[in-house]
Amino acid sequence: MAEENPSLKRKLVHAGGWTLAKRVAKSIPYVGTAFAIGLVGYDIKRKGVVKGVLNSGLDAIPFIGLGKNAVEFFTGDLFPDKNVSGQKK
Repeated sequence: MAEENPSLKRKLVHAGGWTLAKRVAKSIPYVGTAFAIGLVGYDIKRKGVVKGVLNSGLDAIPFIGLGKNAVEFFTGDLFPDKNVSGQKK
């Protein structure tokens, strides 16, 4: 059986894909932080000022936020929503 040598175009696409994947992986913490900061107002509205700021602050820290969200996936919110009667959720 003869082995096929990858073409130059195939090698370039493969190398470019890895370069793009590395760039995306490096930007994930920054994107997550920006996303958490963007949701501060929503968290404050749902949880109150102190709990909302704490929740968003923990989410904005790259690896701490990942851990917090992983725990919340299985257990529910660490900082529960405030109880307001007569308001839609």
